[in-house]
Amino acid sequence: MATLILPGEWIKNWEKSGKHEFVQLCKELTEKTDHGSEIRDIQAALYELCWQVVQGNLKLELVVSVLGDMMELRDDMPSILADVFSILDLETSALEEKIKRDLYTQLVGACLFFVPDAILKERLDPETLESLGLIKQAHQFNQKIVKIKTKLFYKQQKFNLLREENEGYAKLITELGQDLSGNITSHLVLESIKSLIGCFNLDPNRVLDIILEVYESRSDQDEFFLSLIKSYMCEPLTLCHILGFKFKFYQEPNEETPRSLYHIAAALLHHNLIELEDLYVHLMPVDALIVEEHKRDISEAKQIARKLVMVVLPSEKSEDKDKEKEKEEEKNDKPPDNQKLGLLEALLRIGDWQHAQSIMDQMPSFYATSHKAIALALCQLVHLTVEPLYRRSGLPKGARGRVIHPLRNKRAPRPAESFDDLRRDTFSMICYLGPHLSHDAILFAKIVRLGKAFMKEYQSDGRPDVKDKMETLLSCFLSIADQVLLPSLSLMECNACMSEEVWGLFKLFPYQHRYRLYGQWKNETYTSHPLLVKVKAQTVERAKYIMKRLTKENVKQSGRQIGKLSHSNPTILFDYMLSQIQWYDNLIVPVVDSLKYLTSLNYDVLAYCIIEALANPEKEKMKHDDTTISSWLQSLASLCGAVFRKYPIELAGLLQYVTNQLKAGKSFDLLILKEVVQKMAGIEITDEMTSEQLEAMTGGEQLKAEGGYFGQIRNTKKSSQRLKDALLDHELALPLCLLMAQQRNGVVFLEGGEKHLKLVGHLYDQCHDTLVQFGGFLASNLSTEDYIKRVPSIDILCNQFHTPHDAAFFLSRPMYAHQILSKYDELKKAEKGNRQQQKVHKYVAACEQVMTPVHEAVVSLHPARVWDDLRPQFYATFWSLTMYDLAVPHSAYEREVNKLKVQIKAIEENPEIPMNKKKKEKERCTALQEKLQEEEKKQLEHVQRVLHRLKLEKDNWLLASIREKQSYLQEFKVTQESTKNETITKFLQLCLFPRCIFSSIDAVYCARFVELVHQQKTPNFCTLLCYDRVFSAIIYTVASCTENESHRYGRFLCCMLETVTRWHSDRATYEKECVNYPGFLTIFRATGFDGGNKADQLDYENFRHVVHKWHYMLTKASVHCLETGDYTHIRNILIVLTKILPCYPKVLNLGQALECRVHKICLEEKDKRPDLYALAMGYSGRLKSQKVHMVPENEFHHKEQPARSATPASQQNGPGSTGKPATGTSKTEEGTSEDGDRGKDKSQGTTKPVNKANSAAAKVTTSNGNGALNSTKAVKERDDKEKSGKEKKEKKEKTPGSTPETKAENRREKLRDERPGKEERAAREGKEKTPKADREKVKAEEKSSKDDKAKAGNGEPMEPSRERDAIKESKSKEKGDRSAVTGSIKSPVPRAESAESERDHKRRKLDSHTSPSHSSSVKDNSNEPKESTSKHHANYNSVARSKSRERETEKKDSDNTQGRSKEKKEEKDRKERKRDHVLNEHETSLESKRRKDENGTNSSKNRKSESPSCDSPLSAEKEKSKRSKSSSKEKTESVKPERTSSGGKKESRHDKEKSEKKEKRDSTGKEEKKHHKSSDKHR
Repeated sequence: MATLILPGEWIKNWEKSGKHEFVQLCKELTEKTDHGSEIRDIQAALYELCWQVVQGNLKLELVVSVLGDMMELRDDMPSILADVFSILDLETSALEEKIKRDLYTQLVGACLFFVPDAILKERLDPETLESLGLIKQAHQFNQKIVKIKTKLFYKQQKFNLLREENEGYAKLITELGQDLSGNITSHLVLESIKSLIGCFNLDPNRVLDIILEVYESRSDQDEFFLSLIKSYMCEPLTLCHILGFKFKFYQEPNEETPRSLYHIAAALLHHNLIELEDLYVHLMPVDALIVEEHKRDISEAKQIARKLVMVVLPSEKSEDKDKEKEKEEEKNDKPPDNQKLGLLEALLRIGDWQHAQSIMDQMPSFYATSHKAIALALCQLVHLTVEPLYRRSGLPKGARGRVIHPLRNKRAPRPAESFDDLRRDTFSMICYLGPHLSHDAILFAKIVRLGKAFMKEYQSDGRPDVKDKMETLLSCFLSIADQVLLPSLSLMECNACMSEEVWGLFKLFPYQHRYRLYGQWKNETYTSHPLLVKVKAQTVERAKYIMKRLTKENVKQSGRQIGKLSHSNPTILFDYMLSQIQWYDNLIVPVVDSLKYLTSLNYDVLAYCIIEALANPEKEKMKHDDTTISSWLQSLASLCGAVFRKYPIELAGLLQYVTNQLKAGKSFDLLILKEVVQKMAGIEITDEMTSEQLEAMTGGEQLKAEGGYFGQIRNTKKSSQRLKDALLDHELALPLCLLMAQQRNGVVFLEGGEKHLKLVGHLYDQCHDTLVQFGGFLASNLSTEDYIKRVPSIDILCNQFHTPHDAAFFLSRPMYAHQILSKYDELKKAEKGNRQQQKVHKYVAACEQVMTPVHEAVVSLHPARVWDDLRPQFYATFWSLTMYDLAVPHSAYEREVNKLKVQIKAIEENPEIPMNKKKKEKERCTALQEKLQEEEKKQLEHVQRVLHRLKLEKDNWLLASIREKQSYLQEFKVTQESTKNETITKFLQLCLFPRCIFSSIDAVYCARFVELVHQQKTPNFCTLLCYDRVFSAIIYTVASCTENESHRYGRFLCCMLETVTRWHSDRATYEKECVNYPGFLTIFRATGFDGGNKADQLDYENFRHVVHKWHYMLTKASVHCLETGDYTHIRNILIVLTKILPCYPKVLNLGQALECRVHKICLEEKDKRPDLYALAMGYSGRLKSQKVHMVPENEFHHKEQPARSATPASQQNGPGSTGKPATGTSKTEEGTSEDGDRGKDKSQGTTKPVNKANSAAAKVTTSNGNGALNSTKAVKERDDKEKSGKEKKEKKEKTPGSTPETKAENRREKLRDERPGKEERAAREGKEKTPKADREKVKAEEKSSKDDKAKAGNGEPMEPSRERDAIKESKSKEKGDRSAVTGSIKSPVPRAESAESERDHKRRKLDSHTSPSHSSSVKDNSNEPKESTSKHHANYNSVARSKSRERETEKKDSDNTQGRSKEKKEEKDRKERKRDHVLNEHETSLESKRRKDENGTNSSKNRKSESPSCDSPLSAEKEKSKRSKSSSKEKTESVKPERTSSGGKKESRHDKEKSEKKEKRDSTGKEEKKHHKSSDKHR
């Protein structure tokens, strides 16, 4: 008992302070509220005080007075004191010291007046009572006690075996059930209960049970019954056992535990009257069964999900139905209640979160809250905790909200007053709710609104001291969103309002946080709970149902169903929809239209789902053939463009995804960016533009929008603004541009190694097109300040960011335009001058100010030697201007204005349109019309200013350097020409070629810029040389292009050809636009080194010769590409040819040559490469339709007919020519002029491979780098030698040479003439048997072949100055020349040179061809002005005479063949059989040759097939005889396009050819003799 020790000071100083301290202690002890413990403490204090009296340390009177005062502190104080006296009685009776016993007796006797006798009689020993005088005799008293105990415990009454009377219980129940509203307290009732227990011998435990029963029935009286039980309380374990017995009673099947029992158990737990651990063991079911049940639920849910997804056969369906029936029957035997959950609900109802949390921790996650009642109870508790904070921060303006009454329970969780308070209990409660917050939509909205309020505070409060706290709270809200809000949304029934509420919170998160939440929601949340598993399966099933029925016609109805489904489970729905779109791209349009009923959150989720689908690592982005991008990626890209344009979806995530892919070196996903920009901004990138569209694209923004694109994408203002904002807000505009510019080369050099060449080209094009499109979008949508702020200067772009120069200027160009305009406006405002002249000067000044830093910056882009030939100003001017600056597309503006007028008229005439709509549409069209007219006026003024500026600048563009001027005269002349050459080379290399393949507009710009530079009479710019370079060697350019670049290059060539064709077609135009222009100057070198030179212009006829030469060079290059067998070469040249079809071919024989080769491609590629076949067929059809516009060669340019044997036939006829010295020289000049671009070894335009000595000689003697002009500067000495050479040539025609060389030559000639004699006769006989229709057909062909043969009109001997350098070559050429005369069957390369030609075969495939006669040498065309005019007339007359002779010969031969037709009838059959045999052999040789070509093994043999025109008659005749006699090797070599036509066609030509063969052979022999003779003389 003695657990409390009174301090000694109190006893010593009792009267002074001890008494006061003791009383104070007792008061404090009585105020304690702990059940039972305060009584024990008071008992201990009183015991100590009384013990001091017994010990004699305190006076009796002092203690008695204190005890008397203390009786007022508690009602039960006398009883407590009696208990102390009882203990002291036992202790003092055992003591031997009588004085202490006496002191004890005196103390008790003194306290009798405030301690009732009855209590003392209950507690004290009988002997003590006797000594106190309370009883008379102790012995009698003991006897009486024994009797009473016997009666109580052993004596049994017949009517009550438990010794209890029913009346007592009835009274007890009445007592407990009385009305408690008055002054009745638990203390009064407790006293009555005690009386009843005593009076009716009631069992205290039974009484406690009845108290609990009554409490159950009156559970609203918590306060009364809890205080009663506290007062009545025995051991807590006893109470637990009684409650456990009650719960046990309801644990039978089909029994239901009453809610009231749960309530009293929860109340007792909450007030700590019992312990949870003690009670928990009495509750059913056990935890192991709960876990098992949870697992079973999940497996059942998954099974249901599987059934919904998989296809079930009819027999399986019936089995499943039987199983489901069995399960339902089993469920009918209802198991007993889950008492743990019932108790949990009761705890939550009264606000006991600690005990509730303990119970939930014993169960699987979200198992408890999956029961609706528990979820609602927990929701109610959360309502109570968040109410004050919600009222202060979350309640929307104007909303009143439902008032929530707080719990009367003071022990419940405290309401939150600040966001930090939410961390105490609220967040944990919400997390325990999980997906089952869906049961309380109001609480869901409250939590979301609190989140919104917090995010606003988080974004506005930047104090560092609260940063950590705010970050913690942010992570809490993100967890709540992940674990509670989104899963709950999935379980809500299509609640669009909740979806919008969630978006109100989510839009405040960065997209990275949002997308992570969506990822968790889509991929993890649906596996965490059985309900969510089922919901996912049901959503997929419903999505399938809708998607199966979705069409363009029912978009509205299906859209509503999709909307309903998406409000709750957007991730699952969109995942399925996207999977369908990836398979069926025809769903894109209806799906996009059906998404109009989505909420903002759903649109954001859709964006995430699209990105996730794009990034799916399990999907290949290439098709199995590795040559094209997969269709699923194309479908998704298409969907992206449509969806992001139509709906307000945030673009940042998608743009960042593309940026990240580019950073990783992956360019497939640029397709997405391309589609998005196209749809959202209305900017299309296509190389299939019509000329009208292209013209519109050179105008202002309004004209571009109206006439520049295929699809008139209207109303792009808002979507463009959204795209722009997304790019600027996330700083993605410049990074995307730079990454795309760098990725172009990355596609080839980093990605390209493993990929198919076709795919690499496609990816390169995609990357480039997207860059052009994206740059165009930025230029047209960003403000001047935004653009200038983001795009660095050109030198930083190129040197620091390693941006290719073309892309760097493309990005910088709008910046320059913006800066010039803004500077111009500043200058205009500064000086008020309205005169046009003043405005122009200000514009020029503005240009100088803006462009001067650019001129300085570009110097660092190229090596210093580049700027010796080009000026930085010229370079920067070329790259900084656009078509908008050079010309106004008046016809395009007019066309669009007329369209609008027609539209207005149609609107007025349409009676169906309502008046108000009519008015609106008319206003729109009128406004558009005015905008276009204003834009045209503005552009016109701008172009005038630009042209004036260029006029002022042009003199400084291409000046020759001072160093060159100071050198002596002769050297100066040479250097000046080579400078022109180098200038053009650098211009083509650094300006023209890179830009002409950049975009379609740039292709047109390049052509127009060249024309403009010519028209401006720019000094030192040789227009002819520029055009010649462009047309002469297109093979390498074409071969290095991608597919789209081929389109652009073709467009560039077409524009260049348009200009040339315009000059060629009309003498007046030529003289107006070309004569007296520096670009058409031809310079002739004076005799000696006196410095005299004279300038002259290329006359019209010579220009026509040059144009024909260009057409021929294009044909030669085209045929070469077509015959390579290489996919890229064939595809690209077909694209280029299709593009230049309006201007080329114009000459009939060149067109026939092309048609022949293209037909061959069609036959070969039909089953092998369908795309090439389609291209070839398309071009072939269009070429045939152009045939009516083609003209014979003699109409295209005036051909001179030379003296009969002036030039060998092999040199006159283009395809058969191999060894013409002058031509070799001129071609070498072309090669020299192209060193900057292609390399000397690759660009040789010669007609045969030239050995090194000849090549060197050609380079030294070339006076002009212009291979097109073939002429211009010549020394007088050389002119004299040429004249003497001509005189000797005329003599030779009369007298055959007698030198050893010529004799040997004659012998060989004779042998060669005899051999074809037999074949001529055979051919003549075959001709006789040709039907009339064939003969007519043949005549047309004969005419064109005659034109080909007449090409040699301008042939002249090799210049004497060159002969010395080419002596060895002329000797070694003899054999090659002769073989060329026989029809170009054998390789033109002599055996001595065959090793070299094979080694250089790949680089110089073109060398086996010849140029046409008009371009045979520099002398042919350009030196003609030296001859007198009368000489020209004489030449023309000779042409006419030779033609009349040919016609007479033809007529005679025709008559002869008709006469012999009957005589030769029998021989015809034999000939046909022979021809069939030969054709079969020829097809075999063709196939073997094609294989060799593909394997790269038939080096020089391959060159024969590259001749662009059809075979000459001589060639065909000799070929025929060779095929019948020669070995299989010769057969392989004899491939000619003529042979691809029918045998009858070939045979029908022989007669016509016969009349010309003799003439050719004679002229060939004489020409060769003449060459050798002149060579000997000079030697």
